[in-house]
Amino acid sequence: MARPHIVIVGAGFGGLSAANALAGADADVTVIDRRNYHLFQPLLYQVATAGLSPAQIASPIRAILRRAANVHVLLGKVNGVDRGRRTIALDDRTISYDYLVLATGARHSYFGHDEWETVAPGLKKIDDATAIRRRILTAFENAEAADSHEARRRFLTFVVIGGGPTGVEMAGAIAELARVALRHDFRNIDPREASVVLVEAGPRVLGAFPPVLSAAAHRSLEKLGVEVRLGTPVTRCDAEGVTIGEDPLAAATIVWAAGVAASSAATWLGAEKDRVGRVMVGPDFSLPGHPEIFCIGDTAHALDADGKPLPGLAPVAKQQGAYVARVLRARLGGKPPPKPFRYRDFGTMATIGRRAAVADFGWLRLDGTLAWLLWGAVHVSFLIGFRNRLVVMLDWLWSYATFQSGARLITGPGSH
Repeated sequence: MARPHIVIVGAGFGGLSAANALAGADADVTVIDRRNYHLFQPLLYQVATAGLSPAQIASPIRAILRRAANVHVLLGKVNGVDRGRRTIALDDRTISYDYLVLATGARHSYFGHDEWETVAPGLKKIDDATAIRRRILTAFENAEAADSHEARRRFLTFVVIGGGPTGVEMAGAIAELARVALRHDFRNIDPREASVVLVEAGPRVLGAFPPVLSAAAHRSLEKLGVEVRLGTPVTRCDAEGVTIGEDPLAAATIVWAAGVAASSAATWLGAEKDRVGRVMVGPDFSLPGHPEIFCIGDTAHALDADGKPLPGLAPVAKQQGAYVARVLRARLGGKPPPKPFRYRDFGTMATIGRRAAVADFGWLRLDGTLAWLLWGAVHVSFLIGFRNRLVVMLDWLWSYATFQSGARLITGPGSH
């Protein structure tokens, strides 16, 4: 008889964790993703700000899973799920499953203003990062060639919308790009005069962090020259700039970091979802009434031991993926299910710039150089799990510490 077929949709942190944990299981596993690489998303903003190149934060899925003989990788886009027939539909084929794990991640949310996406791109994939990098570097080139002060001022104004970790990291990195990496590269402009504006509708940046760390991040941003505007939402985005409340601001480059929405998984399943589209799942991450279907990571609305929704973080997705793999292994072996899932919170970090970061471990809160060093060590340890340890660590540290890399390239559509 054929072995059970487990299909995992999505090779992000959750899907890849599940696939690795199912290596060697008595089942055939198929991993489906629209792209052939696994992306270390927490460092994506560094690609967008020319600190790192895409190859430094991504690795081919097939290379990562090559030692797992029972795991097959399929490049394709999933368009729907038939729960009754236990099949999933791709563009060019239909695949049957015995167990299905949906780890399809999240996309940008513009809170009802999807028309803003063309002028205020978000940051979720490598294509987003290289497009934003192109916009940022082109803005400096256009400022160099501008023949009026008003035009030059607009090209040198950068607006980041959203004061969460991604927004804070983007704003700090753009400021450092202008003030450190590019400061000697132009003749008609001084890149250090660039204006970086971070807009947050809430009362403080890094709202999920303790107030003391939020305040430390705010101070670090201002020290870098970032203008932080709090308590007022953006009401307009177009090619000319933004309007913050009722205050217009001319800007050539706008980056969206304000909100996310889940993928279309809930629609595929016809399942109950929360306000951002995440599938409501049971304690073992299965779909109520369908124990053969699991949702993890940003696809799932799952609760912790205190009844609070688990955050959309990489460690959460990885632990969920490993847990679902244990559930599946238990079922395949006819054994009792594992103990209820319990998220192990190792802390939350965000970096603002070189030697400026915040870290919240619950029992310990850090900011400044020590937090920055710790942030770097943790991220390097995650990043190099699938690459040559020494080479990648040295290359990453050199690029990030000096900006001396080939990442400051204007490439892609619209470049010449």
